[in-house]
Amino acid sequence: MPRLALYALVFCLLAVAAAVVSFVHGSLLGIVWVLFAGLSSNMWWYYRRKAKAQALAARTD
Repeated sequence: MPRLALYALVFCLLAVAAAVVSFVHGSLLGIVWVLFAGLSSNMWWYYRRKAKAQALAARTD
């Protein structure tokens, strides 16, 4: 897994944990953490698919 995809995945998991903690404490700041989790999740999908496509292209060349 490429480094950027790994960083995005770790950040996504941390953002989800922060959102849960925020909501448990009754803070609406958790909404921001949910948005960060969604953004980093999309980044993880993008970088993972890009790496797979590059690996497939390298194999077929």
